[in-house]
Amino acid sequence: MRKIDRVDVAPCFTAADAIRLNTRFRDATTQEVLQAVLREHLLGEIALVSSFGAEAATLLHLVASVDASVPVLFLDTGRHFPETLAYRDELAARLRLRDLRNLQPDPQVIAARDATELRWSFDPDGCCEIRKVVPLASALVGFDATITGRKSFQASTRNALARFEVDPSDDTGRMKFNPLADWTKAELDAYFARHNLPQHPLVEQGYASIGCAPCTSIVKPGEDPRAGRWRGWNKTECGIHTPAKDDDPDQPVF
Repeated sequence: MRKIDRVDVAPCFTAADAIRLNTRFRDATTQEVLQAVLREHLLGEIALVSSFGAEAATLLHLVASVDASVPVLFLDTGRHFPETLAYRDELAARLRLRDLRNLQPDPQVIAARDATELRWSFDPDGCCEIRKVVPLASALVGFDATITGRKSFQASTRNALARFEVDPSDDTGRMKFNPLADWTKAELDAYFARHNLPQHPLVEQGYASIGCAPCTSIVKPGEDPRAGRWRGWNKTECGIHTPAKDDDPDQPVF
């Protein structure tokens, strides 16, 4: 019997690929890197994952300026602030995003594992898993890379963030592209002002990093921008990203 040939279409980036890309774009501007990645299809099929949070407009504007057809994935967890959903719609219309995808958790899973909608209060990791991690993993099938809005200044767990990285906890070999890894808060503020981008309505109230309503609080003066996420828990990420390690030779900072 003839053996049927099968084409492996799964992402297959390695740490060496991340090093090569970080080296290639060491001295390039964010705009130059984005143009090369998107116009030359350097990372294959790519999607932007956005929370439509406090700083999201910068990355969305940058990407839309190059290619507004890039798929934008929003995790509609069912627990967002109403202001976030309104902000999502406002930015999508203003930036003319052509492929906004709202990802929702499986209703049957929610009914079985979070029928009271209180899982966040005793198991935030489990809540993030069913409302964020699993829906995103399903939506990313077929994508070779993701664009994220993470920045090194946001928290101590992100201070070793590189522009390009392959998450060692993700066995798909999917590349993560962090265009704003080296941006400062001042640069973000300047970009907002220069392009007259609207702020998330909750920023003026002291919310520096905005996720699901039950697990987001106002950030106090002097705290990391993400200190208001999962306050009181030993938790800094929802599970989609892992902390960048400054002692990992395969994830250099440029």
